[in-house]
Amino acid sequence: MVTVKIVRGQDGRIRRFSVSGHARFADPGKDIVCAGISAVTVGAVNAIEKLTGLVPEARMQSGWLSASAPDCGEAYRNDQVQLLLEGMIVSLESIADEYGKYVRIQEATE
Repeated sequence: MVTVKIVRGQDGRIRRFSVSGHARFADPGKDIVCAGISAVTVGAVNAIEKLTGLVPEARMQSGWLSASAPDCGEAYRNDQVQLLLEGMIVSLESIADEYGKYVRIQEATE
């Protein structure tokens, strides 16, 4: 199962997220659940960098991704980062709605 952990601050803003595990929906290389989750999460990190110019702190290994939302002190750019991350969550929830047996989304507040 793939576990997505979203950590929000007391203000409700996303601070960081992590993705771990393998869906095991199909054989490696044919697993559409893992591929979808990877595309959405890596795409969000790439979109933040390309569209806002801010670089998230991110680490990735096989079956694992961890990223922190960058904060530059400019409200407008920080809001853009949050919108991209919230969009990522909507996409992940869509995957979970269809393939809930293979993906779990957890949220926590720090």
